[in-house]
Amino acid sequence: MEPIKVKDIDDLPKAAEMLLEMLRPGGVVAFYGEMGAGKTTLIRELCTRLGVQDNVNSPTFSIVNEYRVPGGETIYHFDFYRIEKPEEALDFGYEEYLYSGSRCLIEWPEKLENLLPDDCDRVYVTVSGNGVREMVVNP
Repeated sequence: MEPIKVKDIDDLPKAAEMLLEMLRPGGVVAFYGEMGAGKTTLIRELCTRLGVQDNVNSPTFSIVNEYRVPGGETIYHFDFYRIEKPEEALDFGYEEYLYSGSRCLIEWPEKLENLLPDDCDRVYVTVSGNGVREMVVNP
């Protein structure tokens, strides 16, 4: 599968639409990429395409943000960057979120890789030397 390329911010809406067509509805999606690769910006655009009207930002300190979509769907947005050990995820009840049937969007999933559901979609975001972002789903 060819990577989805984002050359500038104007390409992001189309890229988000393409990603949504590839992802399982209501599933868990893990976003991999270096700091500054654009994971939060991508998640913000995905949420916009899904109808979220709330302010979407990285839940770095809160670990999880909850967004509502008109019609009742709930989306959970996680940022595991500050998680240092898997026990911390157990403390906030990650299973209730990840196995709720709601869409869960996870930044820094490598921190808890062994706790992710087997059917988790994985999106890898890389940045080339000229700033082009490339996204690959479930390689």
